[in-house]
Amino acid sequence: MRVGALLHLLAGAAVVSACLPAAAQGAAAAQANNPLANFTAFNLQDYYIGKLTDTDDNANQFWLRYARPFKLGPSNWLMRASLPVNTYPVGPSGGKETGLGDLNLFAAYLIDVGNPAVSFGIGPQTTLPTATQDGLGSDKYTLGLVNVLFEASSPKFQYGYLLSWQGSVGGSGPTDVNLGTFQPFLFYQLGGGNYLRAAPIWAYNFENSTYGMPLGIGFGHVIISDKVVYNLFVEPQWSFADKGPGWPQWQIFLGFNMQFKN
Repeated sequence: MRVGALLHLLAGAAVVSACLPAAAQGAAAAQANNPLANFTAFNLQDYYIGKLTDTDDNANQFWLRYARPFKLGPSNWLMRASLPVNTYPVGPSGGKETGLGDLNLFAAYLIDVGNPAVSFGIGPQTTLPTATQDGLGSDKYTLGLVNVLFEASSPKFQYGYLLSWQGSVGGSGPTDVNLGTFQPFLFYQLGGGNYLRAAPIWAYNFENSTYGMPLGIGFGHVIISDKVVYNLFVEPQWSFADKGPGWPQWQIFLGFNMQFKN
């Protein structure tokens, strides 16, 4: 889609959003960041990493993310697929390689907790060695678990987390994978589709006891159309605790998310 066409589409969506009742706008804005929302979703997200720990190098991760709810018998599930395009320094020369990284898939079983404003899911995940260049992936097959919570009882403040762990079960990579991550979500609605946000990812490598823990605060805007909820945001993040090379010391998290109404 050309940029001009996209801007025209978003402008039209903004007009539709302005015509919606305030309660409907607030409910849609509150669910726009729910990773377990009952919508098919497609996200374009980017981490520009300005500086990696123990080096002066920068890097970039551009993520393509697709999520879709599905039923398995009487149970409700959500599948999410994430594929990165990585640009990272590779080798002692300091040169960079760009290519696909490893494909991550998870399926979360959605548990009814008795409150329709609370989404809770747990299920398996796997990462496949799809990297197109050495150093842009682990060259390992992994299996693990994910657990997701999103609490949207308040139209003003929503919160939650995504907790994951995965370990290698095969592959030819030289280093085993044993990685845990925790991503807290904090969203504060300002009204008019605007909101403040914080959604850093804290990671711990159990294989070598290294870790990276950023904090950030950003701004987002939700635009609602008849069929799509658009969510644009920017969130600068800085490391407040890290150990070992290769973790982001500072980065900028950008996103353009789309939820397609069923």
